[in-house]
Amino acid sequence: MNAARALYSLITWGAQPLLRRKLRRRAVAEPGYGLAVGERFGRYPAPIDSLMPHSSSDPLGRFVWVHAVSLGETRAAAILLAQLREQLPGMRLLLTHGTATGRAEGEKLLLPGDVQVWQPWDTPGAVARFLRKFRPAIGVLMETEVWPNLVAGCRQRGIPLVLANARFNEKSLHKAQRLSALARPAYGGLAAVWAQTRDDARRLRTIGAPVHGVFGNLKFDVVPDAPLLERGRLWRRDAGRPVVMLASSREGEETLWLENLKSKMALARDQQAQSAIKNRAIDPATCGVQWLIVPRHPQRFDEVHQLLLRAGLSVSRRSTWAAGPTPADVWLGDSLGEMALYYGLAHVAMLGGSFAPLGGQNLIEAAACGCPVVLGPHTFNFAEAAELACAAGAAQRVPDMAAGMALAATLAQDASAQNAASERATGFATAHRGAAQATAQAILGMVQADH
Repeated sequence: MNAARALYSLITWGAQPLLRRKLRRRAVAEPGYGLAVGERFGRYPAPIDSLMPHSSSDPLGRFVWVHAVSLGETRAAAILLAQLREQLPGMRLLLTHGTATGRAEGEKLLLPGDVQVWQPWDTPGAVARFLRKFRPAIGVLMETEVWPNLVAGCRQRGIPLVLANARFNEKSLHKAQRLSALARPAYGGLAAVWAQTRDDARRLRTIGAPVHGVFGNLKFDVVPDAPLLERGRLWRRDAGRPVVMLASSREGEETLWLENLKSKMALARDQQAQSAIKNRAIDPATCGVQWLIVPRHPQRFDEVHQLLLRAGLSVSRRSTWAAGPTPADVWLGDSLGEMALYYGLAHVAMLGGSFAPLGGQNLIEAAACGCPVVLGPHTFNFAEAAELACAAGAAQRVPDMAAGMALAATLAQDASAQNAASERATGFATAHRGAAQATAQAILGMVQADH
């Protein structure tokens, strides 16, 4: 163990009480964080024999381990797992996560015989107990999750550990370079890396990662839930006016949206008072469209609801809908696993995380649902996908929230332009598929070579 990893290991070991306290606090709002806390430290109550695969049912005789830290990574993992199960019938899955939303989403992916636990905290002891317990045939880290002791533990035990659907922006590269004594052995210790884009691959190679291919983004292979998408489109037809969604909004963005909405409302009232807009007056409460806000994190649903109420807006929450949305100034999407419904319901989506300096969110699902996207200036987490979408006409970029609201409302109210943009979005998503099959084949090739 080099000096940098020894110091890192000491810090992570000493931080364990802080982690336990953080989990207790988070469990107040999200009870999932209080579940099976011992797993995070490599403590498992079930006997080993009850967890280990049997060679008669699993061609490998060992688990295929996939780590998907949070919700987005778990959804990407779902696409990959469908391909893996198709190419390796009888595969038993070991699925790990770091967040409560990821674990809840991951439960939907489990088949009889699969196992789901928390990612071990990155101390040598917890990692060793985890690897001894499950002895996976291969470990697949989704997108960004590279941990020094986890990589070292797998190398010591001859377990190939790969990074799939890898993304690595400039900010991550600079951080890794500052901590190169720790980061370079971690990335260099991986058995293979398959990057989303050429730029991701270049940056990963800079820090020493063994990039074996550029396969694109797994999320292009997503197939929207057809019943949810159709229900959303039915509700959209009954909405009475064009629907604009602020999709996967992050903290601070709803406040930005409100500030700009208030300005538009004041302008609309002035115009109406002066009779500048007669028969086509803008509704001061909505600025001509039906607004739909879907926060990224479920723990913020109530917070956003209260924010809207304090602003004097009426709110209808998805959790109260039966036959469809009820009239209100703003619809609030407060459910998980229904993004296809929301994209079907919306004529246009404004991409959350891109109007504050947070790097943006995934726009691919919107495109697959045929929903045109308006991007803010901050898309560094998905830079190439954003650029490709803009080039294909599936998305348009604006400098700020005010411009985004104006463009989205204009596009939503122009049926011809909206239909054309919707077709371009669908075409863009279809044209970039294929990463799931390529990644699954690469994983299986590595497992077979190791056995």
